[in-house]
Amino acid sequence: MQPFPYACSIQTQWQDATRECLDALLPLTGPATLGFVYATDAFADHFAQILARLREETGVPHWVGTVGVGIVATGRELLDQPALAVMLADLPEASFRVLPNLCNLNDLLRHEEDCRIGGQPAWFGVVHGDPRNPLIAELIEHVAARTETGFLVGGLTSSRDKCPQAADQVVDGGLTGVLFDPGVSVVTRLTQGVSPLGTRHLITAAEQNVIRALDGRPPLEVLREDIGETLYAQLERLGGYLFVGLPSQDSDTDDYLVRHIVGIDPDSQAIAVGDYVEAGQPLMFCRRDGHSAVEDMQRMLDALKAGLRGEPRGALYFSCLGRGASMFGETDAELRMISRALGDIPLVGFSANGEISRNRLYGYTGVLAVFA
Repeated sequence: MQPFPYACSIQTQWQDATRECLDALLPLTGPATLGFVYATDAFADHFAQILARLREETGVPHWVGTVGVGIVATGRELLDQPALAVMLADLPEASFRVLPNLCNLNDLLRHEEDCRIGGQPAWFGVVHGDPRNPLIAELIEHVAARTETGFLVGGLTSSRDKCPQAADQVVDGGLTGVLFDPGVSVVTRLTQGVSPLGTRHLITAAEQNVIRALDGRPPLEVLREDIGETLYAQLERLGGYLFVGLPSQDSDTDDYLVRHIVGIDPDSQAIAVGDYVEAGQPLMFCRRDGHSAVEDMQRMLDALKAGLRGEPRGALYFSCLGRGASMFGETDAELRMISRALGDIPLVGFSANGEISRNRLYGYTGVLAVFA
């Protein structure tokens, strides 16, 4: 099994970037049926033209992808500059199905059959969502529920203006992607980029996004015990360091949703967080720093490598816009970690405005999927 052909260009004009990628890909040494294409939002206005030219010259019939403020390629993070990355997969056409643009639940009901492959539920999917759609989290959950494993990976388009997605044609406004059957070997993991502070607690009183009690006690009192007096004395300065983690109760791993602490009330000792919460839900306080990010990234890579069966053929990486140099201290750090763990395998992806793993949206995460 050969590695997937891939290419990346940082030419400033879309025509030149597309040409450079095509020159690197062609002539193809074997059949290719599915293309992944990611461009920075500098090329958002020309995404349809890029897609048309890639399809015409490669002969690859099916394409998925989107744009981001940044994209990634093997060993490289390309942010705030024109860039294009392409990867081609030689999978049997009967083993996958490209999703149409799903903008609401009625669209999903009309396209139920598109969530099936050969009359059977799909096994796994790679999806891209439009962050402007208020139903996007619900759509992700419903599409995941229609797969055998309940597992999707991907990210929300990140762009300063237009949010185009490729789904055999260029669309926007909804959820798109590609679903696979069990014959396509994919291993995926996510890295949270934060470390827990203290122990897991139980929310015992809450209203919408305001936590009134943790373990039957005032939340600020619990926080003070978990982070210590030194950090608690600097609470107003910890906005980019201190978060809450909401553990995923239906997950068999230690995944959790990272959310901001958006307010505190010294009088009532309550804490407001960036998500709706309810009594009975677990919660941890977490820290975000470079050391935690590196440790968790390595843990993720070790776990993924242990789960691989066969040599990696290609990979997709969806990394939060809030990661990169701001989390790791230098550009390309997390991409270099992937290369050290798995080798210089073909890899493409983008900096997302929210990351998708299983059936939910995450933040501050990196989601890696490796085809073997």
